[in-house]
Amino acid sequence: MEIRIQSIHFDVAEKLQAFVQKKVGKLEKFCDEIRKVEVSLKVVKPETAKNKEADIRVFVPGEELFVEKVCDTFEEAVNEGVEALEKQLQKYKEKQRNK
Repeated sequence: MEIRIQSIHFDVAEKLQAFVQKKVGKLEKFCDEIRKVEVSLKVVKPETAKNKEADIRVFVPGEELFVEKVCDTFEEAVNEGVEALEKQLQKYKEKQRNK
């Protein structure tokens, strides 16, 4: 599984990059057909509290799963995004089984 992390308008710290890699890597437990994961991190409006946005795209055969979360921290946004994707991956696997 290939994981690409893109930071928009800022430089991502290695600690944050390692955190994202670890969290997103856990998605493989739910589906071993994941080909690629793209994570985009960006700061929305700096003057607001919840201004850290994480967009996560998961590419599986025949489909693209997507989630977008905005939170106080990138870690929180990635956490929530991964939780939402776990549910999407479970639905995807059920659809595959029923075919």
